Amino acid sequence: MTVLLGPNGSGKSTIFDVFSFLAECFGVGGLRAAWERRGRFRELRTRGASGPIVFELTYRENPDDSPATYHLEIDETESGPVVRTEWLRWRRVAKDKPGAPYRILSFTNGHGWVISGERPERTDKKVRESLDEPDLLAVSTLGRLKGNARVAALRRFITNWYVSYLSAADARGQPEAGAQEHLSRTGDNLANVIQYLRERHPGLLDRIYEQLRKRVPRVESVSSEEQRDGKLLLLIKDAPFDEPILAKFASDGTLKMLAYLVVLHDPSPPPFIGIEEPENYLHPRLLPGLGEECRAAAERSQLLVTTHSPFLLEPMLPEEVRVLYRDARGYTQVRRTSDIEGIPEFIREGALLGQLWMEGHFGVGDPLTRSGAPRR
Repeated sequence: MTVLLGPNGSGKSTIFDVFSFLAECFGVGGLRAAWERRGRFRELRTRGASGPIVFELTYRENPDDSPATYHLEIDETESGPVVRTEWLRWRRVAKDKPGAPYRILSFTNGHGWVISGERPERTDKKVRESLDEPDLLAVSTLGRLKGNARVAALRRFITNWYVSYLSAADARGQPEAGAQEHLSRTGDNLANVIQYLRERHPGLLDRIYEQLRKRVPRVESVSSEEQRDGKLLLLIKDAPFDEPILAKFASDGTLKMLAYLVVLHDPSPPPFIGIEEPENYLHPRLLPGLGEECRAAAERSQLLVTTHSPFLLEPMLPEEVRVLYRDARGYTQVRRTSDIEGIPEFIREGALLGQLWMEGHFGVGDPLTRSGAPRR
């Protein structure tokens, strides 16, 4: 569980978009579509910087595995984005002792090699490969081949991330009928997921409704109904009325709370969930409960949440919260609240992080001080 705080312009959305950008690079449209959508390198690069953008991701396939590292360098030419360098470093565990890390995939400018197999060894044969286009990612391309098990595992890991850009307006839509297992990034298939849960996981759907009723007491039930034209309507029934209303007439807060609960209670949870500013449209007193839902979901998925709300912080631990601010050069810096002098002592005495934040005890990330930088 990681929560990012900080004033406007401190870099929270940029960090959040790192995950969205990588996920899009592995999805439909690939690197070029993700690059175009963000205004190309003119907007992607740090201002005043040159050269490639570098990503390095360290991860574990399973909690007890040794970490693996994925390295990606993206540059730009007159023809568009190019993958300059890409490699995957892995280490074999033998007799409960991890060995030295070694590369099982390495590509430069579209040419390189991969070591295949379920448990690739350093001494195994390196299969030479060349990619058709300079903007193709080797992990995304070769990870579709069954023989490259470890590369495929990394590709699945990234493509299964859920980076939320939930919109109440999109959740009000009328999608084509048909059950769908996972909520989309914008929530425009909320009715389809409700249909799937009703058909395949009715007990889980009942628990979601129970949590929703705790936060929106008048909500009695939610259902999806197929129309003659093949569209799917999302219906919300309020007590004490007999007839439900269409989702398009429900409040933004009700729809967003329902969507968040659906994501956080996913029966096949994604390995990573990113939620940006979940407090929007929600009553402040609902946010500690939503924070508890996030922490419970973090038992099954890794969560990254950005927020401006002190109420969302109430159930959070100091080591889970990081404050962003910009230094005198304009670059984003980060400080974990458990490393801020005095904060652990306050917490031990019963203080809440949200209270300490509002009282100015963090010393960084305050929009009323210059750049939110540390006070002198």
